[in-house]
Order: sequence, then C-alpha cells, then structure tokens
Amino acid sequence: MTPNGQHPPAGGDANNPATAGSTTVVGGRDPVADVREAGAEELGAVATIRAMQAAVHTRYGPPEVVRISVLERPTITDDEVLVHVHATTVNRTDCGFRSGRPLIARLAISAFTAAQVSGPLAKGTAFLTGLVRPHTTVLGNEFAGVVEAVGGRVTAFAVGERVFGYSGDRFGAHAEYLSMPEGGPLATMPSNLTYEQTAASTEGSHYALSLIRAAQIHSGQDILVNGATGAIGSAAVQLLKSLGANVTAVCDTKNLKLVSGLGADRVIDYTAEDFTKDEQTYDVVLDAVGKSSRSGDANGC
Repeated sequence: MTPNGQHPPAGGDANNPATAGSTTVVGGRDPVADVREAGAEELGAVATIRAMQAAVHTRYGPPEVVRISVLERPTITDDEVLVHVHATTVNRTDCGFRSGRPLIARLAISAFTAAQVSGPLAKGTAFLTGLVRPHTTVLGNEFAGVVEAVGGRVTAFAVGERVFGYSGDRFGAHAEYLSMPEGGPLATMPSNLTYEQTAASTEGSHYALSLIRAAQIHSGQDILVNGATGAIGSAAVQLLKSLGANVTAVCDTKNLKLVSGLGADRVIDYTAEDFTKDEQTYDVVLDAVGKSSRSGDANGC
C-alpha cells in the first residue's frame, strides 16, 4: 500500500516495483489460477472432442447386455479414413457375436479371434478368453456417414464426403466414429439414397458377391436363386443380372412382382410349384436360405 493508503497498480509502480517472481492479485483474481483453470478447460474440451459414444457389450447374452458408453475415438493411419457414422444396422452377425449362441458360434468367434494374433501362447489365450467373454465389444459392420478426417496418403476420399461401407470382421460401426482403410469396402454414397437406405444394403451384398465369385459365375450362365427376397438373395439377383447371367428366382406369392422388378428373368412361386422338380437345368443353384437339401436340388446342379 502507498503512503496515501492506495493500492499500487498491477505489477507495482515506479516507487513500489513488484518483487521478481511474485504474483499480483488484480481485482481479487489470481492470474496463475486463471491460467490453470483455462488449461483445465482446454484439456476438457480436447477430451470431449476425442470422445465418442458407442454401444458396448462386455459379456455374452441378450440385447440387454449392451450399454451406451463413452470411448475414445479411433485414431487413423496415413491410409485410413475416419467416418462419422450416421446410420448402421443390427444384423444376424451382430446378434450371433453378441449372444455367443449357439455354442458352436462362440467356438467360431474364439477361433476367429485367435487367428488375429501371433504366437501359440497368445492364440491359446485369445481362444480361451473368447469362450468366456467377447473380444470384440463394439459390434456393427454396416454403416453410412460422412468423412470426418483422412490420413496423409488418402486420395480417394475427402472430408465432408458422404460414404458407406462394410467393416466386416473389423466391426465398430455401432459407434459415432469408425476408421476404415482407404482401399477397403468403402465407397461414395449414391446421391439419391438416404443414410438409412444405404447402410442396410451392404452385408447381404457382400455375402452375395462372395458366393458369386466362389462359384465363378459368368455371363450367359443359367442361375437359380432360392430365397430371392432376403438380404443375400435380393442382392444376388441384381448382381447376377449385372454380370449378364440368366436368373430364375424363387419366392412366395406376395413377392413375385418385387422379385421381377429386381431383374429376374423368371420367377417361381414356391407355394405353387416345387423348383426341385423343374425341368429346367441350371449351371449353379444359389441357395440363400439354406432350406433345400442337396438330394433335392434342381437338375443339373
């Protein structure tokens, strides 16, 4: 305090300089505390930016085992894309991995997980652990959204672009953000479709294309698709037609018009006709529902 009873200005004055290294309180505020508070707020903001919500399950069971949790966003490498997920699905694959039932499914899950690690000890541990609890805690493999960020070497996609894809055994789509390799099953969305429409189209198409490639189907072949209204069957009809195959599709009465609209050359109503007794021969029968015994397959298969 000055001789006349006044407080000196911040930092002292010519007659009363502030001591080196001291802290001057101005208006009841401590600058050091202000800096610390600002730093804490900044760190909190950064943590919020890096956080995301996700549907997580840490044990096998019914849908009730899934909880919404806060996780750290995925980090991306130079050849990866970060997608802000706008739509995803819960499909049969998700349900099987979540429930771990039947037991054969849990064995398959454990074996698959063990295959992703190196070394016999690590593989054995992963397999045994997978029998008790899930390794993959965030499921979901179908998605549509917007590119949030791209790696340094990515050229096929740009920030803000609408994309869709299939993460397969990477899963992770039941979260706000998902990382995908640039060269993976990721593509630009058609401009006339919504996120919801696009996300729901990928898994069935993935399996249908895998079957078509495995059978080495080509233009001009006669193909029968049993179960043409499911996710796999409906995708198969369209993919086969795009390859130039001659497609006969099997469905029920109410879906005859729908399947014809998908491009099938001929549609069989299984409620009125047994396709296994059809006189037509086929190069390949694609059974998308698994309900036809081999002994009863159509002629020529």
